[in-house]
This record gives sequence, structure tokens and C-alpha cells, in this order.
Amino acid sequence: MIGRIHSVETCGTVDGPGIRYILFTQGCPLRCKYCHNPDTWKMNDGKEEDTKDLIQDIVKYKSFMQFSGGGLTVSGGEPLLQPDFVKDLFMKCKQEGVHTCLDTSGFVDIEKANPVLDYTDLVLLDIKSYNPTVFKELTGVPLDPTLAFAKHLNERNIPVWIRYVFVPNITDNEQDIEDLAQFLTTLNNVQRVDILPFHKMGEFKWEQLGYEYSLMDTEQPSKESVEHAKSIFKKHNLPVFV
Repeated sequence: MIGRIHSVETCGTVDGPGIRYILFTQGCPLRCKYCHNPDTWKMNDGKEEDTKDLIQDIVKYKSFMQFSGGGLTVSGGEPLLQPDFVKDLFMKCKQEGVHTCLDTSGFVDIEKANPVLDYTDLVLLDIKSYNPTVFKELTGVPLDPTLAFAKHLNERNIPVWIRYVFVPNITDNEQDIEDLAQFLTTLNNVQRVDILPFHKMGEFKWEQLGYEYSLMDTEQPSKESVEHAKSIFKKHNLPVFV
């Protein structure tokens, strides 16, 4: 099965548990203002790869994965723009005993996602904001599909790690964080919440691609503000990490 990918990281440690082989797919329907991989947006960029070749490379790291509790993470871009490709790769991973993790925005067609979820051990779900207006301004798309996908994962009892990028003056509103925390308490499959402080490491890519980076004057959040956000999630007995 052929898919279009952006890049590969062979020994990642931040996109799921343990040591992971991370595959970044090409194409994304969101246009997040803080995106550090805007070069993944266009579906026709990147390169074509076959799952049979990818799995041969993935299993080379199998001993490291098994020792650390790691596996394969498919990220993006948005992996579920290529559901057949991801499904086929995950099927091959399960045959090899490799843990599978899907990193997604949740802005997806649930019917197309379901066959992929049949072979998914863990989902990293990015909820950019619980405020619909903020979410739309930040990403260019509506919030409802992501929340619907979160509820669907709960119904299917697929473990989830929630990822929340903390951006000063955009996603740092206390009530919005409170509302998100309350929503997450209605789900039974949330294993952890990761607060990801805003950074500018992808800013140079915007310049190279000729895109206007609107967060040029946005500073990284203070340690105190991040800790305050963390305290809101903890107040709701959610396992939160920074």
C-alpha cells in the first residue's frame, strides 16, 4: 500500500510511550497558527512510500521498542487523510507485535477512521481549544468534529492522551481550560493530558515557504502560567504532564 509521507524519526521519545518510530504523513486540513510543520500541509508534497518497505525498517527497532514499551506512532500532517495507508501499516505492525499509536487532530471522517482504529492501541488527540471561536480562529476549521471524535474514541474504549498546546493570549484563558477539563472528565479513556508550551521552533519554515507567521510577537509562556493551567486539570483529577 502506497502512502505519501513527509519524514521519519527513528528513535523518538515524546510522541507516545517508550522509544518510538515516528512516521510523519503528508497533508493536513488544519492551518494552525503555531504549526511547526507547515511543510506537511500540502497533500502532493513529500514522497511516496510503500508499507511493505516501511515495516521492514520499523522492525529493525523492535528490540528497543519492546524493551521501552514503545512502538510506531503515525503523526502528520493528519494521518487520517490517508486512512487506507495507515490501516495497512498498522495491520502489519500488529502482525509483528508492534504497538501502534495515532497522532491526530480529530478533524476526521469517523467512518473512514474506524478501520484504522481497529488496529490502533493508543490515540494522541490534539484538542487545540475548547472554545469554538478560538478553535476556529486558531485552526481554520470548526471544533465539533474533534469533540465528536473524542466521544467516539471513548465509546470504543481506545486509550487516549490529550495534547493541549498552551499559547499566551490564545489558549491560556482560564475558563476555556476549565471547560476542557470538565469535558475530559466525561470520558473514561483519557490516560493523561499533556500541556505543550508554545515555542517558535518552526517559525523559520513559515519564512522559507513564504507564509505569514502571525505569532511572531508571541512570547513563550511563563513557567507560572503553565503551572496554573496544570493545576486546573489536576483539580479535576486528570493526570497532567508538562
